[in-house]
Amino acid sequence: MWKNMRQKFIGDKAFYKMVLAIAVPIMIQNGITNFVSLLDNIMVGQIGTEQMSGVAIVNQLIFVYNLCIFGGVSGAGIFTAQYYGQKDDEGIRHTFRFKLWMSLILTVGAIVVLLAGGQSLIQMYLNGSSDGGDLAAALGYGQKYLVVMLLGLPAFMVLQVYASTLRECGETMVPMKAGVTAVCINLVFNYLLIYGKFGFPQLGVVGAAAATVLSRYVEMAIVVIWTHKHKEINTYITGLYHTLKVPGHLVKKFLIKGSPLLVNEALWSAAQAMLLQCYSVRGLSVVAALNIASTIANLFNVVFIALGDSVAIVVGQQLGAGKMEEARDTDNKMIAFSVMCCTGVAIAMLFIAPLFPELYNTTDQTRQLAELLIIAQAIFMPQNAFLHAAYFTLRSGGKTLVTFFFDSVFVWCVSVPIAYILSRYTTMFVVIIFAFVQIGDWVKCVIGFVLVKKGVWLQNIVSPEE
Repeated sequence: MWKNMRQKFIGDKAFYKMVLAIAVPIMIQNGITNFVSLLDNIMVGQIGTEQMSGVAIVNQLIFVYNLCIFGGVSGAGIFTAQYYGQKDDEGIRHTFRFKLWMSLILTVGAIVVLLAGGQSLIQMYLNGSSDGGDLAAALGYGQKYLVVMLLGLPAFMVLQVYASTLRECGETMVPMKAGVTAVCINLVFNYLLIYGKFGFPQLGVVGAAAATVLSRYVEMAIVVIWTHKHKEINTYITGLYHTLKVPGHLVKKFLIKGSPLLVNEALWSAAQAMLLQCYSVRGLSVVAALNIASTIANLFNVVFIALGDSVAIVVGQQLGAGKMEEARDTDNKMIAFSVMCCTGVAIAMLFIAPLFPELYNTTDQTRQLAELLIIAQAIFMPQNAFLHAAYFTLRSGGKTLVTFFFDSVFVWCVSVPIAYILSRYTTMFVVIIFAFVQIGDWVKCVIGFVLVKKGVWLQNIVSPEE
């Protein structure tokens, strides 16, 4: 029995070398990005609770936009990975152009919505008690931060179109190097502009936003310039902008597969914003504590996020090449590897839980609450690793409608109602509410296990008959 389990879930040295070659650059890029976000968060947290809370709320709103872009490019990205497996450059060009149009529409829409309704959206999170600070001050800081952050959305849009295509074609090092450069710039200018060092103006939260925007434009420039300068590697770039038209039948194909992903990411990210809003009715200290806990959790989560992205790339390419049994075997081993890695990461996170909140200039109540939330997030990390890998498994085979129900429909029908009811109609401790929301995902774990095991995702979506 052990031998069969080992063959099914544990790969050889060559397998892990292949997986890590893809996952590690993504992990490093996301890890450094989140590490600098962590330092950014600590720097703002040193100014005060109101500043930290205002920035955290705006970042949650920007997060919705980020995931909409991710969903917008991911639908066509499924096809990119499989076209690459077939060495079809023209197919990759079509997916690239589709991503560009989709991202442009989403970016313009986001800027309009956030400019017109930014104050009202931030206010939604400031209706609880003011036990953690001044609610009006938090609103003011959030508004200032939002206006500057909007300037960075076009750069983020272009970056995601290029970087996602590079990754889907197996090039993960360049986006990683660009990300490393960008976060270093972000870190340096955070220090200079937040605190006003070396003759720079002391801008506080506005300085934090300005540093982020600058770093995004640098990251975009690096990726775009490298892609166009290496046409011998990125052969699909030749003739890319001769036209921006995408054949109608492919637009229909991309929309059929991609729309559920876009809607899914939009609804899922909106649900995460709604969950924070539910917790926020318990006071500004809860908003601040969740910000602290989420910041460190995001740094550790890069492990299962990178491994999930790797599932989409590796399995997607195998499906595009028609290697169905190889794809199933690879997927089993990658899911097991992700859960195993994240169990170790969760243990490390438990040790950090009492130490990390001490870095913030906030109340003892907020620090204690943040510690408990970090512990809770660590406990449920292996579960989230499995769910993430299962989601990308289903997506790699084009089962986007299934992932829509599996992901966003579930969180709106189960997770949000749990948080809403318990936060408003009980006096239950907020950490217990958070745990109940995570426990609700046990149902999704069972569904994900069944769907992956049945192999409903084993299909080639770029074959001629498709």
